Amino acid sequence: MSLASNGFHFGRRSFLQVGAIGGLGLTLDQFFRLQARAAEVAPVADKPAPAKSIIHIYLPGGMAHQDSWDPKPLAPIEYRGEMGVIKTKVDGVLLNESLKNTANVADKIAICRSMTHGEAAHERGTHNMFTGYKPSPALVFPSLGSVVSHEFGPRNNLPPYVCVPSQPTNFAGSGYLSSAYAPFSLGADPANGNFNVQDLTLPGGVDDKRFTARRSMLDAVNDHFDSKEKADGLEAMDTFYQRAYSLISSEKARAAFNINAETPALRDEYGRNAAGQRMLMAKRLVAAGVRFVSLSYGGWDMHTGIKDGMRGQLPIFDQAFATLIRDLDRSGLLDSTLVMVSSEFGRTPKINPNAGRDHWPKVFSVVLAGGGIKKGIIYGKSDSTATEPEEDALTVEDLAMTVYKQIGIDGTKKLMSPGDRPIDLVRNGQVRKELIA
Repeated sequence: MSLASNGFHFGRRSFLQVGAIGGLGLTLDQFFRLQARAAEVAPVADKPAPAKSIIHIYLPGGMAHQDSWDPKPLAPIEYRGEMGVIKTKVDGVLLNESLKNTANVADKIAICRSMTHGEAAHERGTHNMFTGYKPSPALVFPSLGSVVSHEFGPRNNLPPYVCVPSQPTNFAGSGYLSSAYAPFSLGADPANGNFNVQDLTLPGGVDDKRFTARRSMLDAVNDHFDSKEKADGLEAMDTFYQRAYSLISSEKARAAFNINAETPALRDEYGRNAAGQRMLMAKRLVAAGVRFVSLSYGGWDMHTGIKDGMRGQLPIFDQAFATLIRDLDRSGLLDSTLVMVSSEFGRTPKINPNAGRDHWPKVFSVVLAGGGIKKGIIYGKSDSTATEPEEDALTVEDLAMTVYKQIGIDGTKKLMSPGDRPIDLVRNGQVRKELIA
């Protein structure tokens, strides 16, 4: 979808731009103008629901369920692998030995061990998990984050949907919806020592005095065109510019993205690494009012040397994830924040000749916490070798329906495609009430 085809022509005021939305090539004012244009046909209102925000932690590559959330210690070694297990705070529930911190918060999370779909290719599996839809050659579906943005819009003048540090895949975007609902990307990793959000800092050479002057220039331009071109809808367009400038100048917005405001002790608790600082940033953003945060960590496509690979990455994830759950809980945010951990698929039941595991979508695990989800439960069950679901298979459609319900979106509604064709938000999915408190 081109901007020009939607009636947006930006040359006249391009000299007033402040920054560009990561990955989209849009200035902030253009972003808000697109968002408001789309909002003309979408209500912007909070709906009563347990979850007010969602944090989606995505582990790209396909995390091995047998070597993380669903170990099989009684299976033959060629199936169970060489890693050990650890007891958790939930009686009878075991996790991989490297999830020792998560074991201590197992009473606050729901582990779903029966996730399933039929897509063994990375791209197609990723599409499933971000959209709740099978890939289609005819249509690009919107991500869950973009749907949340479409349904609710901004809160506290913050972008409704943020990716940390950047949009991890095209399937995390707005699909057939307007690009107004695409994510705002940080553009830099909060684990970096010199971290700054790309659009919340003024361009080089622009200090606060020049920034204020630019706003005055904008007012003068507005006055001129308001008197000359009443039919252009410039009054509405000016509102979008002012909203962009308000975000840039808002102390609250700056504070939300300022991870350096956290105490050194808390940053250490999360871990001074990509997993830790991204999850800490996600917590800061939902606390400030962002509705949907998507973050990614690691590379889990372990066709070779899976034992060493998991021991290299899983403890870092474990520390960060367990701290996120504890931090949300003690700050009173866990009940209103739904946390979801997913990957595009699992790994083969049997270790391959290269001491790794290959792609396996028939059964794998996802984890949910907070936002009205039951605590300390195992949902579903895989068979004795983690080959296929044995009980309560959980489809991507069911997962999407359940997540949408918790944030107050009716998954049975229809959205309009660019050709004004109604499209099911979720097709053939069911809310899994067994997951809901």
